[in-house]
Amino acid sequence: MPLRTPKPLRVAVLADSDTRWKWGALTAGRVLPAGPAAAPVLDGFLLRGRATPTPRQLREVGVRADSLREVTAVEFLRVMARESYDVLVLALVGGGVQAVLHGLGRVWDGRSERPVVVTGYVGVVYEKLADGLLLRHGADLVLANSRQDAERFRAVYEGVGADATAVTEVALPFLGGAPYQGEHSPYTVVFAAQPSVPESRADRAYLLDRLIRHARRHPDREVLLKLRSQPGEHTTHVEELPYQKLVRDLDAPPNLHLVYGNMGEVLDRADLMVTVSSTAAMESLHRRVPTVVLTDLGVREALGNHHFIGSGCLASWDQLDAGHRPAPDPRWVARQGVAPGAAGGAAAAGGSYATAFDAARERIGALLDRPGGLPPLTPYYTPTTAPGYLPGILARHHLGPDGSPLPGAPAADEEPGAIRRIVRRAALGAYRHGVQRVAPVIRRMGEL
Repeated sequence: MPLRTPKPLRVAVLADSDTRWKWGALTAGRVLPAGPAAAPVLDGFLLRGRATPTPRQLREVGVRADSLREVTAVEFLRVMARESYDVLVLALVGGGVQAVLHGLGRVWDGRSERPVVVTGYVGVVYEKLADGLLLRHGADLVLANSRQDAERFRAVYEGVGADATAVTEVALPFLGGAPYQGEHSPYTVVFAAQPSVPESRADRAYLLDRLIRHARRHPDREVLLKLRSQPGEHTTHVEELPYQKLVRDLDAPPNLHLVYGNMGEVLDRADLMVTVSSTAAMESLHRRVPTVVLTDLGVREALGNHHFIGSGCLASWDQLDAGHRPAPDPRWVARQGVAPGAAGGAAAAGGSYATAFDAARERIGALLDRPGGLPPLTPYYTPTTAPGYLPGILARHHLGPDGSPLPGAPAADEEPGAIRRIVRRAALGAYRHGVQRVAPVIRRMGEL
């Protein structure tokens, strides 16, 4: 009798932006345990909202799925009620994770055969540590991208009396590429722009002015302004003042170029990476590219560059113009999961990048093989522990306090597809116009 071929693992990823889709899909590929010879089946779900990625953004991310569709939280829960998956990755903002966990608790009530639920952070965690972590509590695995994060995460959970066993140390899933081998021709400086840091027009104009002055000071260099999204698109954070618009009125030198695309491809030709606090700094450090985190606007929690205290990467544009080159502290980068390893990879404080996901794989494998299935999801926040907070979190996703859909919740499967798409595009366009044009005007009027 021929042996039966084992079924491939079925994996679902729910994401709410282009960067979180990239993190979720790549994380799924990293943490799946060794199993059937057949490649896993990856179904992608994009949570509909202000940051739903455009087709261009999805192409730029470069992660492929066997299927990909937009959904609301209520629609996604309907899918989870009728479909069978082995692993579910929630690549969402904290409130979205908490809402989906409560909704899943309802649709899986009394059901032991359910997916292993995984969540985490897309990059550096420099703000809202307690808030974001407690909103993610209840997943089977809460991934920490470094030894430092794992210690902080466990301390928060244990400090409020929540179960901390879900915290699992890994590394950022998108690190890779060849290590820096020396200067290119021409020497290339990359400034990694961020959508929301800094926030004010004056601060963003200052950084752009310094970048332009650096390009003029070094006409033999290629200076790249690496942008996350085009005007009208949103990523994880809202960008009200895109650099593309600010640079239009300036006399930029010919060696300054605006670039999009995959960060890894830009780092292939970088000789110096400059940023305020972007996770791109971790990618750059992983590849040993000289990396600077700017201090021009201060070292402040609001900017996120305080995370890099002790890294050896903090410097100003004046120092860079004078020829300073950073030397990262090896102990600091090791605790961030990006220390150079023996093979040029990253080491997560005690191992190489190649083994950084082993603990997560083993944990997921053990949960998949758990006799009798998995226990119910048990988030820290409940109507008892957070009666003044949780209902509002759930209501934003059209869910009631018990995780059930509220009256009037979207029921897209009952609407004509073409009409629904037209209405959604119009509403999203109106929202983005409000965010990018109307809201800044109202704020400026309020400051008068």
